[in-house]
Amino acid sequence: MKGFLRVRDKPSVYEVARLAGVSTATVSRVLAGYERVLPRTRDKVLTAVTELGYVPSGAARDLAAQRTGVLGLCFPDLETEDGDAAYWYDEVIRGMERAARRSGYAVLIAASHHRDDSGLVLSIAGRCDGLVVLARTAPLAMIEHVATRIPVVLLATGKGGDRPDRAIDHLAVANETGAYKVTAHLAGLHGYTGISFIAGPPDSPDSARRLDGFRRATAGLASEGQSLAVYHSDFTTGGGRRVAERIIAAGRVPRALVCANDQTAIGVMAALQEAGLSVPGDVAVTGFDGIRLGRHLRPSSPRWSSRWRRSVTPR
Repeated sequence: MKGFLRVRDKPSVYEVARLAGVSTATVSRVLAGYERVLPRTRDKVLTAVTELGYVPSGAARDLAAQRTGVLGLCFPDLETEDGDAAYWYDEVIRGMERAARRSGYAVLIAASHHRDDSGLVLSIAGRCDGLVVLARTAPLAMIEHVATRIPVVLLATGKGGDRPDRAIDHLAVANETGAYKVTAHLAGLHGYTGISFIAGPPDSPDSARRLDGFRRATAGLASEGQSLAVYHSDFTTGGGRRVAERIIAAGRVPRALVCANDQTAIGVMAALQEAGLSVPGDVAVTGFDGIRLGRHLRPSSPRWSSRWRRSVTPR
């Protein structure tokens, strides 16, 4: 009828249950993220969800006709002893909440407790008008599926989908350029030759791009035979501390350490100070991201630098 919007047909939870060969209660448990569901059953439900194009009530509404007034944010809960993933997540949450409030939206936040949490993303998507998802929270295919129903933005990734017909908006910082500039500053302005890089997890897109920037900035040094070691950590202060302790135990420390994020740099600085090395007097340390906590850090006092000189020799 002219003047009315037609609500698009959408599959029901009953159809999902029928295709997966399970009860509607089981479908609800999978989509709610309950742990006590057999992996095989979970896969059957999620496969049915994808095949049918099902999204829980709310996300499949025609946005021109009705809105929830809520935006969702999903990210992986990186459980570590230090719990310092929250330092970076806090920056993301605060920024999104401020922007959403200015446009009259509330923010629904959810952290996944295991890798590739499709159920969590589907559950949150069903209650929101739009969704922000951090990299490595859920499989890209599932995020592409949700993006056919509501707007989705991917964070901390270098791409917005593998299929041109399902391109997803994505946001990434200048990872390679940033790492290149800070490393070039150390090598060019300060003349440091012994520079090492402490990367994040091997499967992190952000860390990979920052490592590319480091290698581009030190290409000339490598051709001169300089030692430019690369270590992998886990983006946490504890991980940074452990890598630094291994470097110190080896008996030789580089003149500068470029860290893939601020939490790693904080852990590195703590280990260096405990070993009697001053920052930046003995070892220059750089981070990445600019978290608020970094504003309250100070280099260790020069009086510490006289200890352990015979066992640790900066290049």
